[in-house]
Amino acid sequence: MLDIRLFREQPDLVRAGFEKMGVRAEEVDAIRALDEQVRALKTDAETKKAAMNVASKAMGKATPEVREEKRAELRALGDEIALLDTKRTEVERELQDRLLRVPNLPDPRVPLGESDADNINLREYGKPRQFDFTPKPHWEIGTALGILDIERGIKISGSRFYVLKGLGAALQRAVITFMLDMHTQNHGFTEIYPPFVVKEECLVGTGQLPKFYDTVYRDIEDDFWMVPTAEVPVTNLHREELLDVEQLPLHYVAYTPCFRREKMSAGRDVRGIKRGHQFDKVEMVILCKPEDSDAEHERLTECAEAICRGLGLHYRVLLVCNKEKGDCNALQYDIETYAPASKGEEGAEWLEVSSCSNFGEYQARRAGIRYRPTPGAKPEYVHTLNGSGLALPRVMISILENYQNADGSVTIPEVLRPYMHGREVITR
Repeated sequence: MLDIRLFREQPDLVRAGFEKMGVRAEEVDAIRALDEQVRALKTDAETKKAAMNVASKAMGKATPEVREEKRAELRALGDEIALLDTKRTEVERELQDRLLRVPNLPDPRVPLGESDADNINLREYGKPRQFDFTPKPHWEIGTALGILDIERGIKISGSRFYVLKGLGAALQRAVITFMLDMHTQNHGFTEIYPPFVVKEECLVGTGQLPKFYDTVYRDIEDDFWMVPTAEVPVTNLHREELLDVEQLPLHYVAYTPCFRREKMSAGRDVRGIKRGHQFDKVEMVILCKPEDSDAEHERLTECAEAICRGLGLHYRVLLVCNKEKGDCNALQYDIETYAPASKGEEGAEWLEVSSCSNFGEYQARRAGIRYRPTPGAKPEYVHTLNGSGLALPRVMISILENYQNADGSVTIPEVLRPYMHGREVITR
């Protein structure tokens, strides 16, 4: 959520940022008008309360006739104040709702563009593998090896679900454990095992609600929401807290399954396991002082890249343009791994396995996460950052397709073999 003072003091800055994010400039005027109305109602109510106090004090010295007149005046003022307070509550609610729905202002470094073709390729690691045979897509590899069963996933739960079997399930578990070990042992993150369901206010705090209401799974009876990403419960660990400056920065990493309603055009990414309503992910979350967030953003991205390098995957890092980045972040890097046959007959594809984002104080303001810079100083909002480290199942796709062999087997990346009891190859 943006600071209301930005709308009061720098409306042109907000208008320019909203324009980049595809939000009409009129939204700034609407928010300013509501803010002015709230302040006017508050001033009017305070003026009437002051008049009420004066009239109340005067009653003690008044004659009985005047006293009765003053009582009527006090009752009338009380009714007017109640109406003003009710109206102000209504307008404040509308103002809060609008503030919760508007995006963060993009960082000046965010490139302008209309699609992912306008993202800027910052760097690339490795080169595409050269095959001496025609590489197969992951759904063919997994089905032939008996480690992936899409048909039974659909039978159990419907479209966009699948089953990993035997060494397929073991491979995914190995990837998750490897990533958690890397982030905790090599990168200094503290592992969190959070609940997989959260309260509504947690999703509001990180920005999924109210805008993405129709993509989150919900249990109506208990008003629990299934996590779309570990970002939600982990960031909300410190919701409504005042942190000591000595605690910062905080580095957390968590594994969770993630649940999202994938709403996409018919026929898009229908083959394989690229898009599903349930998937696994290891997520990194950082809370830090504002002056440290740029450096922490670079560190976060490097930690995600280290996983790609450890797995021996060819990848690239993109600076995401204004029309492609998330609404809540100010600056976003995407990490994409190369999959040589992910599009079937169409061939290779770059798959996003991590988005590393700096949110500034946007989430912390919504979630009420603050710190005191120095003893006695006024509390300030922390900056929050998060990034996948990494997201399944696209890592699985990249491993299966890049490590496939001509005989249909898949070589297990060396770093994963200790987690698979020394096994080197997956065969039928």
